[in-house]
Amino acid sequence: MRIIDSIKIISKNYSTRSEQYYAKQIKNATVVCTNHLTPEIKLHLITEQCKLWHSPANECQFNDPFWAFYWPGGQAISRFILDNNKYVNNKTILDIGSGSAACSLASALAGANQVTANDIDPVACVAAKLNAQLNNINIDVLSKNILFNDCSQWEVIIVGDMFYSQDMADLLWKWLDMLCNQGKTILIGDPGRHCFKPKRHLQERLKKLKEYKLTENCCLENRGFSTASVWILE
Repeated sequence: MRIIDSIKIISKNYSTRSEQYYAKQIKNATVVCTNHLTPEIKLHLITEQCKLWHSPANECQFNDPFWAFYWPGGQAISRFILDNNKYVNNKTILDIGSGSAACSLASALAGANQVTANDIDPVACVAAKLNAQLNNINIDVLSKNILFNDCSQWEVIIVGDMFYSQDMADLLWKWLDMLCNQGKTILIGDPGRHCFKPKRHLQERLKKLKEYKLTENCCLENRGFSTASVWILE
């Protein structure tokens, strides 16, 4: 399925529901969790303590609730930002494919001037707002598809664990190459997914900044990954 078709389906599925409805659904389906690489940040997540964790997929009230899991690449880049605030301090930040908005929240805590969490899933945007409220942090939340926008209003682009399919990876590398050539700072978090393989001219510009060992529960949730790394595209 094409990315644009996925966007249309998501919009259609959620257009008749209110934010208040999904906020209630999210709170009922998740627990507030700090058992991850960034315990400073509380997140509404689906864990082993949740009914949905043990339920078949057809019983899930959400369409692909990626926002309900704290993916390894997102954990790594959030931890890195909290420990290395020079990359975001006093800057404008775009967190693309933000999901739970953990990277956005980390950026705000690290002193960013303005932070935008962007996700095409409207339910993810509701989850982002709930997580921001939970941590008493102000961020902007944007639900429209902005891939291949010039992003002139942002100085730093954060990509936390977005290389989950070859189609998405191809789109992202092309767009990130364009943004990097415009002088944007590009920070990427990834645990070593198969699709995290840019073309040669981009490989030469990728620099690993830090590698993190994942927590035990994160390893169990993401079979095959034990570490995640943060990269900068220069």
